Amino acid sequence: MPSDAPTDGPAGESDPAVAQKQSRAGRNLPAAIGVGLALGATVLASLFLLKDLFVLVVVLALGVGLWELSRGLRTAGIRVPFIPVVTGGTLMLVGGFYGGMETAAVAMALTVIGTLVWRLSDGANGFVRDSSAGIFSLAYLHLMGVFVLLMLVEDDGPLRIVAFIVVTICSDTGGYIAGVLLGRHPMAPSISPKKSWEGFGGSLLFGVVAGVLLVVLALDGSWWVGVVLGVAAVVMATLGDLSESLIKRDLGIKDMGDLLPGHGGLMDRLDSLIAVAPVAWLILYYLVPVA
Repeated sequence: MPSDAPTDGPAGESDPAVAQKQSRAGRNLPAAIGVGLALGATVLASLFLLKDLFVLVVVLALGVGLWELSRGLRTAGIRVPFIPVVTGGTLMLVGGFYGGMETAAVAMALTVIGTLVWRLSDGANGFVRDSSAGIFSLAYLHLMGVFVLLMLVEDDGPLRIVAFIVVTICSDTGGYIAGVLLGRHPMAPSISPKKSWEGFGGSLLFGVVAGVLLVVLALDGSWWVGVVLGVAAVVMATLGDLSESLIKRDLGIKDMGDLLPGHGGLMDRLDSLIAVAPVAWLILYYLVPVA
């Protein structure tokens, strides 16, 4: 998801012709807004038409995210066992929605074993490296996605998903606006040079306001739960964004892909959401009764 400003590549360089079309924060803002609206419309349509359609959207999104992550890791000579991971990850998501956490846990355990077995045929060279990358990718993407679908299972699941997504987006939007207008003090210059403490303050403001409004108005919960959700979402979204930035910096790439104009790859939009998902499920499951 968008941060205060995207991370520059290792060399901090960009094409001058492209830079002229970008906003002060380094993105093509009209393209980014258009793509964001299209993604939002797809999510809302699938959520409120039929829950099963949203399950399909999550499966496809995380499948593409896995492909992008695998391609990025390959630049460092790491070969993710893609077929067993994407197959097992899909079973985890579907199992989590239709069978609950126990089914997802069994699917994950079998996928870990399947990933190790699949990699056996390529010999000992790089076995630990590649198998570990596959298991990491499975946990980083599909395990986090299970919590999204566990929110969806509830009778008011679509509204819980909307609250989780909107609070995360508001956190990123607040950070983007405050970072561009006020950003002066870098938060983690060695990881994401353009992410600032001022941007983090903007994220907190937008995230908490969105959390309170959505929990109270959409989920009939208490206002203080909205505060907890907003603060937790901001912290986790920031950590998720920084973590993906560090992965890209370690691999020497600027974006995970170029699928989405103005955004980069789909993984560049999922990084905050997948980090927020388990905490959002925990807060909403225990503190907000099903409406």
